[in-house]
Amino acid sequence: MPPDPRPARAGTLHEGGSSPAPLVVTLLLDEVAQQHFDRLRAAHFPAARNHLAAHVTLFHALPGERVADVRGELAAGADRPAFGVAVTAVRFLGRGVAYDLAAPELTALRDRLAAVFTADLTPQDRQWRRPHVTVQNKVDPAVARAVHARLAAGFQPWTAEARGLGLWWYRGGPWEPAGAYRFA
Repeated sequence: MPPDPRPARAGTLHEGGSSPAPLVVTLLLDEVAQQHFDRLRAAHFPAARNHLAAHVTLFHALPGERVADVRGELAAGADRPAFGVAVTAVRFLGRGVAYDLAAPELTALRDRLAAVFTADLTPQDRQWRRPHVTVQNKVDPAVARAVHARLAAGFQPWTAEARGLGLWWYRGGPWEPAGAYRFA
């Protein structure tokens, strides 16, 4: 589900902490692709852990105290046309399943944003390599293998459309919308 474009309360504190919650940045996909991945996630993700819509995470934890800077950079990054994103493969994750994505425009956009926030990147965000949509995670490997085999058997590559960037506050549970930046 695309995020609510209304900004969250700036500076909202993280779980009893003295600093704002971290920010998550995602790629927003077209409605057909989003619904497709949401259905797969609902079918295969453990229900007790499935608190989010399907998503493509670009950054897992940018500093919340830099929310104004992040918003400005996302708005600047969204000043571009929408672009196609190839859904290239079904990947086995060991304890889950994901769909791999590829788009030179996505890699360039993500690299540009990473360069701006280099000093703020967590180790996880520094090692970002392959964009993907996780539709199953944290299950027994045998269950994941079976789902992967079933999804991979009928897989045909296709193209989704990248529609913008989403910004979210992370507070340990469902993400709180902090903004949406639609491509021109």
